[in-house]
Amino acid sequence: MAGYTIQNLKDVEDQAPNFGLSPQLEARMARVPLELENFGVSYQRLGPNFRVPFGHKHKNQEEVYLVVSGSMRAKVEDEVVELKQWDALRVHKETMRGFEAGPEGVEIIAVGAPNTGPGDAEVEQDWWSD
Repeated sequence: MAGYTIQNLKDVEDQAPNFGLSPQLEARMARVPLELENFGVSYQRLGPNFRVPFGHKHKNQEEVYLVVSGSMRAKVEDEVVELKQWDALRVHKETMRGFEAGPEGVEIIAVGAPNTGPGDAEVEQDWWSD
């Protein structure tokens, strides 16, 4: 086995269609294709003004969301924060969070540690309501 792995994140399978969230959401989880042992990484794209229809938190995984392009609002527990290109948001594992793209949409790189595999997230539908 080589001591490195190369993977274009846009070539990783988009999981959003499996949950009926395409084309407004693109979610490409690269933990397995990159053979990551200690953390996870994903590429996510939200269409203009699209709000993810659920909030989530984790049992074990802390996450950082890096805005690569566009802008977004994140609801973190009871607070809504505005994020622009190159802003990074760290979220504690037990903190509920949800996301809404700005008027031009948003592209995000999410990094989570430790590597927990499936089943670590707790999802709450319609968590962010106006």
